Amino acid sequence: MANMNELVEQLQGFDISSLDWERVGVWPLAGRIFMWIAALCAIILGTYFLIVKDKNIQLATAERQEITIKKDFEAKAFEAANLDKYRKQIAEMEDSFEALKKQLPDDTEVPDLVDDIDEKGTQSRLVINSVKLQAEKPAEFYIELPIEIKVSGGYHEFGAFVSGIAGMPRIVTLHDFSIKRDGDSSATLNMDILAKTYRYKDQE
Repeated sequence: MANMNELVEQLQGFDISSLDWERVGVWPLAGRIFMWIAALCAIILGTYFLIVKDKNIQLATAERQEITIKKDFEAKAFEAANLDKYRKQIAEMEDSFEALKKQLPDDTEVPDLVDDIDEKGTQSRLVINSVKLQAEKPAEFYIELPIEIKVSGGYHEFGAFVSGIAGMPRIVTLHDFSIKRDGDSSATLNMDILAKTYRYKDQE
């Protein structure tokens, strides 16, 4: 206990400026303890900056990668668990697509479609002034086939005509209609309307 007290007193009264750096071997005990502590601190700091710090950075990077890989694994596991469901949905989409393709006329069916539109006008008790095919408009997956229609009649007949076209087995959409009276005193109305049907464009 006495030796410990003496050592503490020596450390408290220790003055580093009094040391002879060329004669380290004869330093007092307090000086040597100070050097040991300083060397130990230097080793700890050097180890941290040279090894531990880089390892901590590598560990943080690995932890982030682990989170990303875990999320990817969970997503792929979910897809694998629902693979049969996805295949069934794809098959249903292909069936729906084929059904829609059948509702699009091909080149040989376009004249028949024009005749059907003319017939719908006659059934609706309209006067068919003209039904004219316009220039085709190619798009990415289909070709648009505009048809200019001019008819005369009354509001109720126009409604029946539009309903008849909507119920056709082929896909036909109606656009840009205008209705004008045939003269100031006439009860007859003239309607111009643009019908559009679509033809599937084969992909290479």
